Amino acid sequence: MRNLVVTEFVSLDGVMENPGWTFPYWNDAIAAFKGEETAASDALLLGRVTYQGFAAAWPESQDEGADYFNGVRKYVVSTTLARADWNNSVLIRGDVAAEVARLKQQAGRDITVYGSGALVQTLIRHDLVDTYRLLVYPVILGQGQRLFQPGTTATLRLVETRSLGSGVVGLIYEPARPS
Repeated sequence: MRNLVVTEFVSLDGVMENPGWTFPYWNDAIAAFKGEETAASDALLLGRVTYQGFAAAWPESQDEGADYFNGVRKYVVSTTLARADWNNSVLIRGDVAAEVARLKQQAGRDITVYGSGALVQTLIRHDLVDTYRLLVYPVILGQGQRLFQPGTTATLRLVETRSLGSGVVGLIYEPARPS
């Protein structure tokens, strides 16, 4: 069974939207934390907005992660896209929870979710998330889309914490499911 890993940049007040505010904090320790995710993953699960942003940025990028993002299998959840043309992209329509549960049953490594706020809410509601890898930044933004929307409930178990320099903390959580 594959694990579904949600990874997010979040402010202290839980905002995950438009994470350009993270750039001044980037360092080698954060890059290594993110590199662990790509090394463990052979598929991405993305909502439409995140997919379109990635598809616009990565194909022409010379950044370190470009080969991974351009080559990895991408599952795109959308009811509005007619097609997903970026290399190795597959559209998911209909019953998202059932399709993601099916993907998790396949052989392979982790399936990683970047951004994709609305999709993450669906995954949480259906108890499909196996790991949360959060980079918490020392900023309070006061507004914007939050990782955990009002009404979201989950009990999590802290697995690991890392101080990553520049005030950023890496937190890894798993759902506290009954044994």
